[in-house]
Amino acid sequence: MRADGRFKFASMSRRAAVTGAALAAMAALAGCSGSGAGAPAAGDMAKGAPEGAKVTVVEYASVTCGVCAAWQQQVWPEFKAKYVDTNKVRFVFREFPTPPQPVAVAGFLMARCAGEENYFPVIEEIMASQQEMFGPAGPRPVLLRIANGVGLSEEQFQACVTDEAAIKAMDERIKAALDAGVGGTPTFMVNGQQVQDTSLAGLSAAVDAALAEG
Repeated sequence: MRADGRFKFASMSRRAAVTGAALAAMAALAGCSGSGAGAPAAGDMAKGAPEGAKVTVVEYASVTCGVCAAWQQQVWPEFKAKYVDTNKVRFVFREFPTPPQPVAVAGFLMARCAGEENYFPVIEEIMASQQEMFGPAGPRPVLLRIANGVGLSEEQFQACVTDEAAIKAMDERIKAALDAGVGGTPTFMVNGQQVQDTSLAGLSAAVDAALAEG
C-alpha cells in the first residue's frame, strides 16, 4: 500500500511540476503592477475583518518557502494579535507554490481538503515541519501525518492531492498572482500596494497609514 501510494504521489508530482514550470516561465514575464492584488479573488482564504474591510492585507506565500516559515513563526503571532484578532484588517492568504512546487501544491491541496476551519492550522503545521519534510524520509509521511491529524484517511489524502479539478483551480490562482505582479514569496500587499519591509514594524507602518486614511 505504501509503495502504491508513493507511485501515485509521484504521478501527482509530475502533473504539479507542469504548474511549477508554467509559474517560472510566467514569472519572468510578469509585470510590476499590483492591480487586483487587494480585490477579493476566487479561492481566497481569510481571517479577521469581513470582506469589504477598510484595510486588506494579502500574503502570497508557499508552504515550502523557508522565509515564509520564518515570518510565520517570528512575525505572524504579534501581527495576528494586533490586527487580525481585533478585526482591524482582513488578512488574506494566497497560495504561490515555490520549489519544490509538487510538494507545495500537495500541501496546499491537502489543506483545502481539510476544510476551512482547518486550513490555517494545516498551513502553519506544514511550514513548521519543513526541516522534517525535507529530511531523509521525504515529504509524503509528514503530509500524511498532518492529514491524519485533521481526520483525513490515507485514501482521502491520495484522492485530494491527485484531484485534477483542484490542481486546475490552483493553476488559476497562480496565474492571478502573476497577473498581480507577484514574482516570489513572501509578498505582502496592503490595500493592493506591495510592502517591501515585511517586519512587524514595516507592516504596521503600512497598515496604520491605511487605517488612518479618510
